[in-house]
Amino acid sequence: MGGGGAGGSVKDVQSKGELDGLRQSGATLILHFWASWCEASKQMDQVFSHLSTDFPNSHFLRVEAEDQPEISEEYSVSAVPFFVFFKDGKVVDKLEGADPSSLANKVAKVTGSINPGEAAAPASLGMAAGPTVLESVQDLAKANGSSQMGNQVQTGLDDKIKKRLQQLIDSHPVMLFMKGNPEEPKCGFSRKVVDILKDEKVKFGTFDILSDNEVREGLKTFSKWPTFPQLYCKGELLGGCDIAIAMHESGELKEVFRDHGVDIIGTEQGTGGILEPTGLTANLNSRLQSLINSSPVMLFMKGKPGEPKCGFSHKVVEILKQEKVDFESFDILSDDEVRQGLKVYSNWSSYPQLYIKGELIGGSDIALEMQKSGELKRILTEKGIIKEETLEDHLKSLISSSLVMLFMKGTPDNPRCGFSSKVVNALKEEGIDFGSFDILTNDEVRQGLKVFSNWPTFPQLYYKGELIGGCDIVLELRNNGELKVTLSE
Repeated sequence: MGGGGAGGSVKDVQSKGELDGLRQSGATLILHFWASWCEASKQMDQVFSHLSTDFPNSHFLRVEAEDQPEISEEYSVSAVPFFVFFKDGKVVDKLEGADPSSLANKVAKVTGSINPGEAAAPASLGMAAGPTVLESVQDLAKANGSSQMGNQVQTGLDDKIKKRLQQLIDSHPVMLFMKGNPEEPKCGFSRKVVDILKDEKVKFGTFDILSDNEVREGLKTFSKWPTFPQLYCKGELLGGCDIAIAMHESGELKEVFRDHGVDIIGTEQGTGGILEPTGLTANLNSRLQSLINSSPVMLFMKGKPGEPKCGFSHKVVEILKQEKVDFESFDILSDDEVRQGLKVYSNWSSYPQLYIKGELIGGSDIALEMQKSGELKRILTEKGIIKEETLEDHLKSLISSSLVMLFMKGTPDNPRCGFSSKVVNALKEEGIDFGSFDILTNDEVRQGLKVFSNWPTFPQLYYKGELIGGCDIVLELRNNGELKVTLSE
């Protein structure tokens, strides 16, 4: 995306410093976190670009989430597309997911174009871009269940045309719907994609959408993509001209063709061994299995645990550390054969990938969700990766949770017995910081601690994991002037 700042363009943010500078200016900013591999990101980026034209007095900024982990971490980005809205240097709103109408509403609100509680009129989504953009927004809104935009256009296709379109799309591994034909393209965008496919040396089929209006209009609805050309690989829409160019220049298009087993003209396919059902050679299949099973917990990531190369990989490393799990890792940036092969083997297109006892758990989003719900700890326990915490382990953990730890009835602000209250007052009078645990809230801890410490009553005061004693001992130490000394040795 070209351009810079306000005035109807989207600017790619290259560093955290650059973003901080724009924030400090106090201008209205709308920030789009995206990833090149995410189709929803690409479609929302089109909407984002056209909104920048409709609201030229605001700054529309774009961040490649995985390439800018520092920025992604700062705004807690764990999934894309993700939008952050700034006004007067402060974050005023966020939006996660592909929801065009919500994006338009939030943009209109942050720019002051509509009043709170009102919905952005459909026209505000495409004033500068025209009906094609509006149709794109409406189609994508329908795909995400948006009633605000979806009711504006009827997009129903009968089964006959759906079947015909699917047959056309599936007629070749690589299929291009274009204006004209490869020998005589009728538009520059179609010509460009043809040249790209020739340069990639792939066999491809084509359909001239100018020759059949039913296919032309039907495919816009069927694919939820409003313009042509449209490029498909093994039945999946890759995108139009801009996306084809970007994927070609980055090498991603070649990777997609290779991952999907598309024949390359003039090359012999399947060399290096008999192909497995995954389409991978036996040697690579065996190598991937060995890597996955090389550790009970195996993380395929970008970079290394001590030096992650993307925010999502960093997040999973932190999760595993918090769970106190021993794990091994493999840097997929160091070996392209593993990087591309594992996508096919696991049927998972992105990284990081977390495996436990040879089974794929998922990526960053899933690992984070499982940790929050406790599911990750449960699986790690069931698989024998971590031991189920015994009562003794739990008590030791509680005792060591603070340098000075008091097990009492109630809380320091609301003691539930006179003895506990006296110990709390003694510690406060001496200016001693301490942690506490209300034994009335957990009978297992209450009864277990009596046995563990061989001390039958409460309160119980500990220092560095060692029992000091109960109320009488604490008061005696305080009266002798020894309490503060004892708890600082």
